This record gives sequence, structure tokens and C-alpha cells, in this order.
Amino acid sequence: MKKLFICLLMAFVAVMPLRTQAQIIDPVKWSITIEDLNENEFDLVATATIDPQFHIYSTKMPDLAPLPTVFDIQTSEYFEAVGEARDLTDVALYYDDIFETEYKQFAGSAAFAQTFRKLKDGSFPITGEISYQACKDGQCVSLTEDVNLIYGEPAVIEAAEPETTAGTKSNIWGMILEAILWGFAALLTPCVFPMIPMTVSFFMHGEGESKAQGRFKAFMYFVFIVLLYTLPIAIIIMVTWLVGGNSVTADIFNWLATHWLPNIIFFLVFMIFAASFFGAFEITLGSNMVNKSDSKQGTNSLGGIFFMALTLVLVSFACTGPIVGTVLIKSTSGEFWAPIVTMFAFAVAFALPFALFAFFPNLLQRLPKSGGWLTSVKVVLGFIEVALGFKFLSVADQTYHWHLLDREVYLGIWIVCFALLGLYLLGKIRFKGEKEVKELGVFRLVLIIIDFTFVIYMIPGMWGAPLKALSGYLPPKQTLDFDLNRIIEENSEKVIEYVDAKMANVAMAPQSQARTVTTEEFTEEPKYADLFHLPHNLKGYFDFDQALAAAKALNRPIFVDFTGHGCVNCREMEANVWSDMRVKDMLRNDFIICALYVDDKTSLPKEEWYTSTYDGKEKKTIGRKYADFQISKFGTNAQPYYCLMDHNGNLLMKPRAYDLDKDAFVAFLKDGIKNFQEGTYYQHVID
Repeated sequence: MKKLFICLLMAFVAVMPLRTQAQIIDPVKWSITIEDLNENEFDLVATATIDPQFHIYSTKMPDLAPLPTVFDIQTSEYFEAVGEARDLTDVALYYDDIFETEYKQFAGSAAFAQTFRKLKDGSFPITGEISYQACKDGQCVSLTEDVNLIYGEPAVIEAAEPETTAGTKSNIWGMILEAILWGFAALLTPCVFPMIPMTVSFFMHGEGESKAQGRFKAFMYFVFIVLLYTLPIAIIIMVTWLVGGNSVTADIFNWLATHWLPNIIFFLVFMIFAASFFGAFEITLGSNMVNKSDSKQGTNSLGGIFFMALTLVLVSFACTGPIVGTVLIKSTSGEFWAPIVTMFAFAVAFALPFALFAFFPNLLQRLPKSGGWLTSVKVVLGFIEVALGFKFLSVADQTYHWHLLDREVYLGIWIVCFALLGLYLLGKIRFKGEKEVKELGVFRLVLIIIDFTFVIYMIPGMWGAPLKALSGYLPPKQTLDFDLNRIIEENSEKVIEYVDAKMANVAMAPQSQARTVTTEEFTEEPKYADLFHLPHNLKGYFDFDQALAAAKALNRPIFVDFTGHGCVNCREMEANVWSDMRVKDMLRNDFIICALYVDDKTSLPKEEWYTSTYDGKEKKTIGRKYADFQISKFGTNAQPYYCLMDHNGNLLMKPRAYDLDKDAFVAFLKDGIKNFQEGTYYQHVID
């Protein structure tokens, strides 16, 4: 078991930085021909037929603009290039508000040509490629078209398979491998691994079963999990394929992960299981069903097994939803079978450990004197289920700003739960039917020490201790009413600012009175400051337009943080990476921070409602506005997602996702500052 856990942990760490991006089918069909100009010169003419709503760009583009159409033909001893590639189609100049420049872009169709001079007579091959960028409603993809002709035998080249930005063709096996790794890694997420004890408890009620019956039930549990993941996905893909609506899948998984209804249902499910563990009632595999013969005994409880699998799948969506949603974006961009195959691979990997645990209870029942021990295990698991169940209620509380489970209340519940667990292990608390604990074994003593150590560890969190080990499970530290660290830090900063001001006044009195504009002096209270707060007493904005204006006024780059109330990895990044002094100093002094909550349910004023150009749907809440912004601009709906931008929204670095490597994050910020100062940009496309 220890080796299995280490392997899963290694897989989890290995795949966390990975991100599946949406792919767009090739929206351009090319016809490439050779046309003689005279005895010594010829044109290579490329005619593009462009899908509706897409456009491509001229061969001549300004420096700060989308990518041009480029002819990259390999010359030889038989021919050489004359001049540069040129546009044959003439269109009016288009003014780009973002890049603040004019250029030509083509929709519907376009023709380009490159002139070459023959150096020798006879037939000869012409090979190379045409690279171009196709865009639609803010989505762009870089593609290449192969050129493979023979002079003297003109031919039309059909469109080649589109390539990704990195220049490699789509690899279904790579996606399957990544899906398998994500499936194993999902076992370690906070809303999935609590289902392991539920599985163990659920399959304990197999007295009188044969080995074959137990194995059949475990196998059906595995099958149901795989089907419940894969079949709905296939249906969703077919619906989006036939009906349309590019963000319908992202909306579904966002709803499961953040809406109050599913989260409260998940919370109640955990409480019901906890009550069962405490002995209030028994959850069985459908023992009330009529058993007419021994031959049908193994199939009578399929309904119960299906319910258990359904519960696991629904609860797991709160953590796996962003993973699944990112994979499914492929289906809205033209892919069909790839998402289904990758989701099947994910489901198999995800379900396999639970199938093994479904076998495990039968082995437990064969241990000598296991009855009393198993009862104690169930009670211990009951306390753990109560504590973990509040995570779902906390997500709904944060998303809708109910303020029922702020950090100190949540921590108080956990402290009480685990303190009661410690008293139970000591024998001070007994449930109905349990025997008195007259002496402590070594293993129970170890558990008691671990439990009370954990309780003591949590107590300082009531007054602001960061509790980094629990950062993914607790409400944000900003919800704490009394944060001793924040009070000390705020007062220390005021003292430092006062001393610096006094020293500056003395030193600068005879000189110019010019000074640097501060963020506080630039603008009014940040929009939505009553709803959102940044960690570590950092200051920033929660509206992109306001952050952009501040960045222009203060001449700073923008640090955009796509985050969410229900994002466990976001809290871990904030607690373990943002807390680094180097990171905090750069975020505070060198960037304008912009935190965009993609799952917030707060309604926008009616005058700010808008219809997305990405999916054609009206966006009415803060969360939907910035989820649409992230998907349409970057092609991903996974959080956390960090982008460094300049005043005009140009990317300074390749965006960064979940990665707890502090040094790498520091380098990311430093390189972003350097690129901002030098005016160097990162060309991002949705591939």
C-alpha cells in the first residue's frame, strides 16, 4: 500500500503542470499550383478557401500584430527565390484596437504568390511549407501547409493534417497516457479519496457471500464507474456536435463544482455516510430486494452498487470537473472520438483503485477477531467524513458569499471533530454496543498522538497561522475575522512607510517634489473589493479593465490570476508559493495583481450583461464573464492559471498553471518583468 501511494503521488506531481488544450480543426483548405511567367520565372500560387467566421493574415504584417502568412520553400541548384511572397487578393486595411495598428486580413478566400527563377532546365522538386495563423472570435491557431510539387508536373496539394503550435501532429496516445495519469492522480484529490472509506464500508456487508459473488460485485462497481463517466460524456459530445454551443460542457462541470445545489447534496451524502458509520443506521447493498434463488443472489444488489458508483462519480466531479472540462473542450472545436477515448482511459484509471478496494472488505472479514476492530474503523472514518463533508458546504458558502463558514468557523468544526476523535480513541467516548477500552495498544496510541498533534497544529490557525498543509481544504485566510499576522504586517508597513517618508522629506527637501504615483492614489476602491480579497495582505484588483487602467497609469505589468472559490490547487499555490518572500515582494512592488474568479455567482449589473462571441450565450455573473474571458482568450478552463501581460493585454510569458516549484515561479515573474521592460512578447495561440 505504501508503494502504491508513492507511485500515485509521483504520478500526481508529474502530471500537475500538464494541461490539455483545445484543438481546432483546420479551417483553411489550400490549392497550390505552379504558373509560368516566362521562360525563366514562375510563380508558386497558393489559394486559400477559409471557413466562415475565420480569417487569415497578409504576407506583410507589422511587428506588433498577428502572425503573417509565410512561404518557406527550400530552394536548390535548380531554382532561387525572387523577392518575397506577396498578396494577390486585395482588401481594405483593418484597424486592430488591441495592437493599435493596421494590417490586411482575409475572410472567405485569399490568394498568395511567390516568384522563383529557374537556374537549370528540366524537372525538379519544390518542397517546403506555408505557415499561417487562422483566427475566429479571439481564438487563434498556428498551422502549416506542406508543399510537395514537381516543376513540370503541376498538381494541386490537398490540405494536410493541422499541426499544433509546437509543430507536432495531434497524438492520441499522448492524450490517452495523460488521461490515465490524471485518473490515478485524481485519487489524491480532497473530494475523491474520502470515498475510499465509503467504498470499504459499503462492501463490508457481504456475510455469506461466495468469493465469486464478491468479485462479481467489485467488477460491476468498476464497470458502473467507467460507464457513468464515459457514456454521459459521449452524449454531451454528440449534443454539442449536433446542436453547437462551444462552452456547454464547461458550464456543466462548473455547475457541478460550484453551484450550491450539488455541493449541498454532496455535503448531505457525506453526513449520511458519517451517521451510518456512527451506527445510526446501516447502508446496505439492497438487501431488501427479493432473493428468489441462490443463482440470482449476485445480481440482486446491482441497484445498490450502481447507486454507490453514481455517488462516487458525482462527488468526484467537484475536483475532477476542471480536468474533465478541459479535455472536453476538444469536442466543441471539431474533435469527436478523441475526447471519448481519453475520457474512457481516465475513467478506467480512476475506477481501478476503487475496484481493488471493493475486493478488500472480503479479505478484512477473514482476519481473526476482526469484528470489534472493524467497528472502530467505521467510527474513526465517521469523524473524518464529517470533517471532509464540510468542504462542499464551504465551496457553496464562498461562491455565494453566505459567510456561514468563514475560516475560523470551519477550523472550529475541524478542531472539535478531531478532538472528539482523539477522545474516542482514548476510550472516553463510546457508541452504542461498543466495549469499554481498558488498555491501549501501540497502534491506537500512535493514532492518538497523531490526532492530538493535528488538533494542536490547527489551533493557531484560528488567529492567522497559515496552516500550509491544509491550504487546499480550508476557506481562504482572508475570511478570518481576527488575523494576528495581518494586523502585525499592516502596522509594520505603516511604521516603515512613515519612517521612509520622513527620511525622504529630509533628503529631498531642497530638490524636486516629484514622486511616484502609488496604487492607492491612482484609483478608487477596487471593484468587488467587498466580495474578494487577496492573500498575504496583497493589494490588487478583481476587474480586468480596472487593472489594465491601473497598469497603464503606474507603468507596471499585470499579474492575472484566474482562480475560483472551489479551486483547491489555487489555495495551495497561494499558501505555498505566493507566501515566498521573493514572490510576495515582486507581486506587491512590480506588478498590478488582477484576481479573476471564474466560479463566482454574483450577478453583474444589467448594463454589463453581454453576449459572448465565443458561445453566443449571455453572461450575467462575474464568474461567467471571466470564465468566458479565459476560455475565449486562452482556450482553457482550468485553474489556477497565471498570465503576465503588458498594458495592451499582450502576453509577456507563456501562462503558468499549478506548480509548487517556488524557484520556477520566481523565475517566471522575473522573466516577465524583464520582457515588459524590453517590450518582448510571447505569441500565444489556441491550438
